[in-house]
Amino acid sequence: MKLNKALPSLLFIFFFTIISSWSQEVIKDYFRSPVKPGGRNYLSGNFSELRPNHFHTGLDYKFGGVEGEPIYAAADGWVHRIKISTFGYGNVIYLKHPTGHITLYGHLRNFNEKLHRYILEKMYEAQVNELELYPEPGELPVKKGEQIANGGNSGSSGGPHLHFEIRDSLDRAMDPLQFGFPEILDNIPPTPQTIALVPLDINSRINGEFARKEFSLVKNGSNYSIPQTIEITGRVGLEIRSFDQLDGASNRNGFPHFELWKNDSLNFSLTVDKVDFNFTRQFLLHTHQNRFTKLYFQPELKFDYFFPKKPETGHLEAAIGEKSNYQLRLRDAYDNERKINLTLLGKDQEFFVNLPTPPQRAEIEYLGNILKITAPTSNLGGLAQFYVGSKIFEMLPAYQDEQMRVYLWDMRFGIPEEVDLCSEVLIPEVKQRIPFGEEHLFAEKSVQIRLSESTLLEDLYLRISENGSSTNPSLQINDSDEYLWNSMEVLWNISSGNFDKSRTHVYQLSPSGRKTFVGGTWEDASIRFSTRNFGTFTLAEDKTGPIIRPARISREEIRFTIRDELSGIKNFEAYVDGKWVLMRYEHKKSLIWSETLDKQPLTGQVILRVTDQAGNVSEWKGTIS
Repeated sequence: MKLNKALPSLLFIFFFTIISSWSQEVIKDYFRSPVKPGGRNYLSGNFSELRPNHFHTGLDYKFGGVEGEPIYAAADGWVHRIKISTFGYGNVIYLKHPTGHITLYGHLRNFNEKLHRYILEKMYEAQVNELELYPEPGELPVKKGEQIANGGNSGSSGGPHLHFEIRDSLDRAMDPLQFGFPEILDNIPPTPQTIALVPLDINSRINGEFARKEFSLVKNGSNYSIPQTIEITGRVGLEIRSFDQLDGASNRNGFPHFELWKNDSLNFSLTVDKVDFNFTRQFLLHTHQNRFTKLYFQPELKFDYFFPKKPETGHLEAAIGEKSNYQLRLRDAYDNERKINLTLLGKDQEFFVNLPTPPQRAEIEYLGNILKITAPTSNLGGLAQFYVGSKIFEMLPAYQDEQMRVYLWDMRFGIPEEVDLCSEVLIPEVKQRIPFGEEHLFAEKSVQIRLSESTLLEDLYLRISENGSSTNPSLQINDSDEYLWNSMEVLWNISSGNFDKSRTHVYQLSPSGRKTFVGGTWEDASIRFSTRNFGTFTLAEDKTGPIIRPARISREEIRFTIRDELSGIKNFEAYVDGKWVLMRYEHKKSLIWSETLDKQPLTGQVILRVTDQAGNVSEWKGTIS
């Protein structure tokens, strides 16, 4: 019988189609718990939890503060990726499974003997202290329930735990709790903390004001409410700060599902069921200052969590005099639900409203595309003049009371060079509007900023100011609580100041004055650097090498503490008797220690060189007899 030549190809396509469909789906009880299978487990973190600048994309298993917990493969598969690193997930294993799913095991203390030997040999071949490898499929097979590692505290971890993820075949993180792990119990519904309403256009008002307003909640039995009716004008959006807890744990975790009901009809839902790592920093657009979840559609947002996904989803409106009862429902992965009731009343715009205590002098706020000016009332009049290019626009306040007046200007129609309030003249800091999704070069005086098509999360209203002295200059670009998606490139001209350019770099200043190394390359009197953070930048010279202190020097091991007071550690290398020796590094303890390939004794001269980010090198020498 002749074999149809097309049959193997068709079988492969059929098999691949099944695998691909599996890999996008939740398969109940397919994966076994990686920690204490069949026992009781507790989590310090779960999927969709709000973390600084990102969603938490897995489960954090507690170990009771102790390293060494056995870690097991969740299903049959093979090692897809393995890495030893000082930061991020630290020592981490990725397993690929026949379904197409990937499981990740992070912050490990050590791998099992087979995997440890495999990567150790590769590190000695390459003579590197950190390494990431992608073994061939089937090269390192594992069985379900096989111990692959021990739990630890490596990488950017705040204590011993396992970070465990389940990803689909497109490398998108999925909620592991959907797959069914009976070792984890949750009978507690989510807990709301604060509700906020935000204006979504220049005509929006919340209780008469163009301002983001936060509202406290009152508990009524097992649910919550905002006791007062909230007056709204125009389109407003809802934000919530909240958390979930699991049985037997005090940690404040996340939860995936939100629903808004209006007068007993579903208005929209939002479900965080997958996280695409290509869009991780879109989280900063999805949340308010990493704390509140935004429950309204934003056209620039890459996350696809809303149903229905329409431009008006989550944009709440009410006709004048219309009172609507809303119910926000919060639901965790175990279907525990909490309800929050609130009432919105449609109100016409009013010119005279009750406002808080006025500032002594006029103040400017930059709220997206809206320039908001708050000023004391004046006997000289309330008419303001906005100078935009060659045109002058006269405007009355948008609203006021007896002591304060508020002006609103939409910067999409032009950036005012100055605003004359009769009582005083204001000079807005905004230099230019830079549209989202476009490549752009801004150049003015001593600063050039280059943005790619993927730099911005939304339209940018660029503000730049230079301060300080010739010996201690500073450059502020917008505020640190505003965000970029990807890096921008800055060229900063420093015409004055006598710097040692070989050791002078850009640092970002925190509000407390702490300096974080950014870097940069000098080009004559200018320094070019890249950053994906707004804020204040300065220059600093680092001429001091890292500090090296021996902790143990013996035939079994060499161990040191290493620190750098300004720019931070960049790399290190050790030699014993002229031969390269692998050094492991725990940055949280400033500790490095040797690991030999075959536990051979160390003898002869020891040399350790440590280099900081500024290029300073420190060296320690000694001898093991």
